[in-house]
Amino acid sequence: MTAAVQVDDQELLRRTRAGDAEAFAAFYRARRGDVLAFLRARVRSGELAMDLMCETFARALLAVHDCERDLPAVPIGWLLTIARNELISSVRRGRVLDDTRRRLAMEPLELSDLDLAAVDQEAADAELMAHLREVLPDDQLEALKARVIDELDYAEIARDLQTSQSVVRKRVSRALAQLRSIRQEAS
Repeated sequence: MTAAVQVDDQELLRRTRAGDAEAFAAFYRARRGDVLAFLRARVRSGELAMDLMCETFARALLAVHDCERDLPAVPIGWLLTIARNELISSVRRGRVLDDTRRRLAMEPLELSDLDLAAVDQEAADAELMAHLREVLPDDQLEALKARVIDELDYAEIARDLQTSQSVVRKRVSRALAQLRSIRQEAS
């Protein structure tokens, strides 16, 4: 999503509870990489990480529709707690349970080798973005993500960020310079 239309996680969960299925889909798309990165760093295979991620989101969806519960104040923390609990449960049982997915009539995923490679790449991308959030100012991170990851041209980014193309170019340039500096320090 671009900055101009980005909706925060809490709002997406509120809309989901109100019956907006697309809101949960947007929440899933926004947080899938974070959950995959968390799980992939802790399990031996991309396939296992995907199974755990699917069960995590299925449990989250059920929890959002449980009107007895308040919606989480920090959705990403809540989601990663669900993922951690799913991981612990799977270790104890020796397998990933799929009761929640079956209860929601979700089809099992069939992953090819290409899919598994994409899982690992998505997890690595999410880890990189988490690191970049720590070291780059928000305006530079947003411009860099739009240009490099979303592959938008400078005019589109400027329109979305409601600024000039020269400001966007400068933000991208500064972000790349800082990344080069970090990379040089690491080597």
